[in-house]
Amino acid sequence: MIPFNRPHRTGREAILVAEAIAGDHWRGDGPFTAQAATALSPAVGGGKVLLTTSCTHSLEMCALLLDIAPGDEVIVPSFTFVSTASAFLLRGARVVFADVEPRTLNLDPADVARKVGPRTKVVVAVHYAGVATDLEAVRAAAPGVTLIEDNAHGLFGTWQGRPLGSFGRASTLSFHDTKNLSCGEGGALVVNDADLFERAEILREKGTNRARFFRGQVDKYTWVDLGSSYLPSDVLAAMLVAQLEGATESQAARHHIWARYHAELAAWATRHGVQQPHLPDGAVHAAHLYWMRVGDLSTRQAMIAHLAAAGVKSTFHYQPLHVSDVGRRLGGQAGDCPVSELAADTLFRLPLFADLADADVDRVIAAVTSFSPSTR
Repeated sequence: MIPFNRPHRTGREAILVAEAIAGDHWRGDGPFTAQAATALSPAVGGGKVLLTTSCTHSLEMCALLLDIAPGDEVIVPSFTFVSTASAFLLRGARVVFADVEPRTLNLDPADVARKVGPRTKVVVAVHYAGVATDLEAVRAAAPGVTLIEDNAHGLFGTWQGRPLGSFGRASTLSFHDTKNLSCGEGGALVVNDADLFERAEILREKGTNRARFFRGQVDKYTWVDLGSSYLPSDVLAAMLVAQLEGATESQAARHHIWARYHAELAAWATRHGVQQPHLPDGAVHAAHLYWMRVGDLSTRQAMIAHLAAAGVKSTFHYQPLHVSDVGRRLGGQAGDCPVSELAADTLFRLPLFADLADADVDRVIAAVTSFSPSTR
């Protein structure tokens, strides 16, 4: 069976982890943490990078940084991972679910414009599959509202020549083992507003000014704000440094596979009315995942079963948050975000990881093109 995902190994992970262990700095904010943050900053446009234990925790830090409180409204796409919404719900916000555009599955600016209101404090843009959201249109739809980028999919993608993650007041990254770069579990907060950085350090260090103490800026540290323990171990940061060292090669491999799928499945997709990813003008994608959409749920399920029988692991993706158990308790109803609902039923994803051999890509393409959705 060709797996859906396999974490890429550069060959340096064990070496650098051993160095971290030998160095006796196993806690957070050690030399490898600093090295990883320094290497990541140019890739996200120069913002200050704080490594965290997960993208979820980075989003929770955003909610704390922005002083989200009961009564505030936060607009998020319904077609996203639960953390995009739950991070703000934890602070008492009213989460407002917006629909996505059918071609990119990114936040639909027209629906944002319909759902923005006087209490809207934040809009969260998710760059689905590593393809940029139309950020100018989102900003125009919600003027004066803070933009946060959930960039879990988008590291190394760009929009209008600028790196994804550099547009919002802050953005978040994921280093889960399904992502382009991984340390198993991990994330980062990218702070683009310099006025937020000192407080971000405090929130990340359990609400203390410990970072300032270690820089010699205060003679002792104490509890000064809200916060939690969001620091990853320097051992995990060492893994991430190894991944960053090999990022050019792994990204090239992922782009090669993505491009093969896109080109070699195009005729089959056109013949059967199957949707392929759309790349808007000005967007350079991150080669995070490759999705396709068929006409209905039964065809999608048949496709996944067909691929499995051919030895190819494929899978669906997000289920709309507005019709989840929690979403319904928040007032969500079927029909609120129709594009999200249809995408959840019709989308399937193909294997895409840096070590996927060309021969296996051949097998995936052959398996896909041997299925005839139009006869179902």
